[in-house]
Amino acid sequence: MKPAFKTDLGLVFNSSIEEFIASENFNNYVGKVDLILTSPPYPLTSPKAYGNKIGEEYKEWLVEIVRGLLPLLKARGSIVIEIGNAWDKGVPTMSTLPLETLIEIKNRLGLNVCQQFVWHNPNKLPGPATWVNIKRIRIKDSHTHFWWFSNSENPIADNSRVLEPYKDGMVKLLKRQSYNQGVRPSGHTIGDGFLTQNKGAIPSSVLSVGNSKESNEYREWCKLHGVPQHPARMPEKVAEFFIKLLTTKSALVFDPFAGSNTTGRASENLGRKWISIEKNQEYVKGSRGRFTDKLKKSSNG
Repeated sequence: MKPAFKTDLGLVFNSSIEEFIASENFNNYVGKVDLILTSPPYPLTSPKAYGNKIGEEYKEWLVEIVRGLLPLLKARGSIVIEIGNAWDKGVPTMSTLPLETLIEIKNRLGLNVCQQFVWHNPNKLPGPATWVNIKRIRIKDSHTHFWWFSNSENPIADNSRVLEPYKDGMVKLLKRQSYNQGVRPSGHTIGDGFLTQNKGAIPSSVLSVGNSKESNEYREWCKLHGVPQHPARMPEKVAEFFIKLLTTKSALVFDPFAGSNTTGRASENLGRKWISIEKNQEYVKGSRGRFTDKLKKSSNG
């Protein structure tokens, strides 16, 4: 199995993840991966172009894929999985299958859930259309879940790498150096350390990132070369957040469901080595558009 293309830091394989796990290439990376970051196909009620299983079959399939990937991780490595919401077919009720799948991954594989995250996409179109746009009996579904797993209770992580600029109110407090300290009704105590200048604020576990202006280079490449764009793209800023939080410069990042290869591009931006697996040949071709400044000669010509 040869890479479809590569950069100075990364490799892309045009393969299903099942085929890759069974290949000699997989053995080359056992115990060497710092972060598995991926957004597998969602458990939707009907098949999509990028391929997805439904119902209980989905749960069993993804649990076994994650089981097969775990040997790649270093002892203190992490695996971050995004699964979007699903709705029951034909009725305005939500399926619990996405959360059941994440819980099943934890329970059956003995992983620690280090933290849950929500990606809120303020630019997401209203949906599901029948219940939100037409009958108007539901609110638009604009978030997905990210769960951070690890074999270790203390995986590599550092929130100082993802600090956000202080809001105006905090900037004023830091300048004034006075605050109503003491015990709050919640029982929390606000002490002197609250006014320490730490070069930024610790972000919350809700990531509010729109994707309406993402991937212009990728979209133009796909149009120019007549290949389809992946319909469910993660913003690079979301991928960069987890890569910065959970890895250092020497890290290797792995994505078993690469799609348009956001994870690879974000890793390249941050100077991390990366490996991406994508079974759809057209999506692999299109993902070249994320690396027009980084492409090396393709191993297959």
